[in-house]
Order: sequence, then C-alpha cells, then structure tokens
Amino acid sequence: MQRMIVGVSGSSGVIYGIRLLEVLRDIDGIETHLILSKGAKLTLGLETAYAVAEVEALADIVHNPDNLAASVSSGSFRVMGMAVVPCSMKSLAQIALSLNDNLLTRAADVTLKERRKLVLVPRETPLHLGHLRHMTAVTEMGGIILPPAPSFYHAPKTIGDLIDQTVGKVLDQFGIEHGLFRRWGGNDT
Repeated sequence: MQRMIVGVSGSSGVIYGIRLLEVLRDIDGIETHLILSKGAKLTLGLETAYAVAEVEALADIVHNPDNLAASVSSGSFRVMGMAVVPCSMKSLAQIALSLNDNLLTRAADVTLKERRKLVLVPRETPLHLGHLRHMTAVTEMGGIILPPAPSFYHAPKTIGDLIDQTVGKVLDQFGIEHGLFRRWGGNDT
C-alpha cells in the first residue's frame, strides 16, 4: 500500500482537490491522507454543493489541520508524496519560506526535506513578483508547480473534462496510470 497526502487549501478551485480524491479513491493500492484547511472548508461552501463531511469521506484518513503531531508531519511516515490542490498564495508562501504553523504546510515542508514529490496547483492569476519568487523557491527546493492551465488538444466538451485534464496531469507527476483525458498523439502526417 502506498500513501499519498492530498492538501486542499483555501484558494478558489477546490473542485480540483475533490476530483483528485474521487479518482484516487478508485485506484487500488493508494491510501489517501487528506488535510483540508480552514480556508478550504469555507471555499467549499462558496464554490460547490459538497459538504465538508462528503469531501472528507473521499479520503482514507483525514487529518486536523491544527494537529502538528499528526503522522504526516514526520519524515519517518513513508508517503509517495503530496499534492496541494488547489494551493493558495498564502500556502505557497508558507511552503516557500518553511513556515510550518499548520499541518498542510508542515507536511509539504517534510515532503520537500525528505526529497519526496510535492506538486502544488496554484490557481491565482494574475501573478505578481512575490508569487513568482515563491514558486521559484519551491521549484529550487524540488517541488513542482502545476498551474491548472487547460489544454484543448483532447477536445474537452465540459468543465469536468477540463478539471480531469488537470487532475490527470497531477497523477502523471506521481506515475499513477489513468484515463482522464486523451493524450497528444502528435500530427505525423
């Protein structure tokens, strides 16, 4: 059994995190550990029809974001990595500066220090220089910045198709097989 941490922060776009949890739930051999920030719980009510309990039910284990003694706060707790989907600019800054005052940012910091895969999906636009510098800092530490920028070569028909393409790109970073979108096959004519 492999473990994956899914952090959902208070940025717009919580549907990306929800969809990631839905997909991971249906993949055998992956145990999900959810950290739902206080801001994410608020955004959930503003952007979706999901109740907090429904989202938490998608994960195998739910961690209190205030519990800095949780298993995922230690490097000795083995995980394949962590995805923060979406990643607010506040969480990005805290991760970039190793400010670990909540479990989401502490788990991300531990992921980086253990040289495990950390994927951040920042949703904010436009970006100012501070945002870009924080993204650069996280990248220099080994993290991956994966903005939810849609592609259109897979001919999306719905918003769900666009969400699935981003979630699929997150899964690709962890080497997790999926069929969420049609991959580019090239134009060899």
